[in-house]
Amino acid sequence: MKNVRNAVIALTLVIGLGSCGVNQAWVLNQNQNSTEVHLGSNNFEVIGQVSGAASVDYVLIFGGTKRTRLYNEAYAAMLKEADLTSGSRTITNVLTEEHVGGVPPFYYKRTLTVSGTVVEFTK
Repeated sequence: MKNVRNAVIALTLVIGLGSCGVNQAWVLNQNQNSTEVHLGSNNFEVIGQVSGAASVDYVLIFGGTKRTRLYNEAYAAMLKEADLTSGSRTITNVLTEEHVGGVPPFYYKRTLTVSGTVVEFTK
């Protein structure tokens, strides 16, 4: 009987202290742009990192938008932060991360974050 009690306490601690979030990261070229750049000389400067995020809430698995629209919102926020209109700039190393947290199926929140590195060509 003592072993059953200890097992129940251990299971309760694992469930109670465990995280309800799930993380996933994709390193994909989801925008399908094809640009060829030859970096044979030191003709570029790394400006910095930029990111954009979008999230959606679900209650009883209802609500929110599709993943494609969520990605488009996060990507647009990243482009706005990058300020690509000043100089000859591009975004490289685009990474998409997704976090799903909450207590499914009652409530959960999906957050998509798109980040990348801004590079400016000097010559």
